Amino acid sequence: MPGPQPGPATPGSLVIGGYTADTGGSGTGLTRVRVGAAGRLRAVAETAVSGPSFVTAHPRLPLLYAVLERPDGGVAVFADAPHDGADDGADDGDDGAVAGAGPRLLAEHSSGGSYPCHLAVDPGGTWLAVANYGDGTLAAFRLGEDGLPEPDPLLFRNEGHGPNARRQEGPHAHQAVFGPDGVLYVTDLGTDEVRRFLPGMTPHPDGPVRLAPGTGPRHLVRHPVTGHWYVAGELDGTVAVYDDEWRELGRVPASAVDGPNQPSHIDVSADGRHVYVGNRGPDTVTAFAVDGEGLTPVAEVPGGGRWPRHFAVAGDRIYVANERSDRVAVLTLKDGVPEPSTEGVDVGSPSCVLIR
Repeated sequence: MPGPQPGPATPGSLVIGGYTADTGGSGTGLTRVRVGAAGRLRAVAETAVSGPSFVTAHPRLPLLYAVLERPDGGVAVFADAPHDGADDGADDGDDGAVAGAGPRLLAEHSSGGSYPCHLAVDPGGTWLAVANYGDGTLAAFRLGEDGLPEPDPLLFRNEGHGPNARRQEGPHAHQAVFGPDGVLYVTDLGTDEVRRFLPGMTPHPDGPVRLAPGTGPRHLVRHPVTGHWYVAGELDGTVAVYDDEWRELGRVPASAVDGPNQPSHIDVSADGRHVYVGNRGPDTVTAFAVDGEGLTPVAEVPGGGRWPRHFAVAGDRIYVANERSDRVAVLTLKDGVPEPSTEGVDVGSPSCVLIR
């Protein structure tokens, strides 16, 4: 394992997505949060939009994309200039911190399916992939030179089910992730699969990766050095490890706390030494040390609220979206190990944290 490498710098701001009143939450849409020089958080702008439960950014252009998680399914595009605003005038003791304006809505499109919950842009900025949880479809929008989606996306349906009759009665696409080579990976919680698409959105000739029945794969992440994949199983409460050929190397509990657990998001530290996973139920974040082909738990700490649905890692902080306590909390990292802190900001029903 290589030695520690520099991680991302402290962000100038965060963009928080979440559920609005019409989608079962208490938020107002997208919220921009200012990150002060001392790490203090303050909400500084809001953009009203219905149910933006997950948000991502274009790799080059100042654009954001959000799913609109509702029955008819939507995708929204926003102009984003996170550091072009003026300071809002409040003195919080953070010299040099500048707040930006809220993202500006440019366009809305159908997501091609129901209840979209995740989306991603490929490294070249040419495709926008949208995972529709409700009916399991994947929608692939070609992006123009301006970053705006072209009409009539490619739609890829799936079939099948899993052993959990309540949650796996049919396909449920849950996350879309592009690898560095442009291959797209889509977790399907309903069918216990990772669906794969080659660059240009051609289905992989070898078909999907089939995981252990009942896993309920939610989110996954690739190790930047070894190429190993780590998959958070929402239904079996585990983190599974796969090599770059998708052979399972091991499986560990995501939490050591007794009781039900639905793991949510998973990520790898910038230096590749740790894997982090959010646990809904225990309401914790677990840190694992990467130990060759396996994972060794090194800490499990409170996530700073209830139902930690998503988190983002930047520098020596983890920003945790606690959906059911209306708060984005901050965990500090000491040599890669998270510790609770008192920092945070109140945001209605947060479900996604995007570093800007």
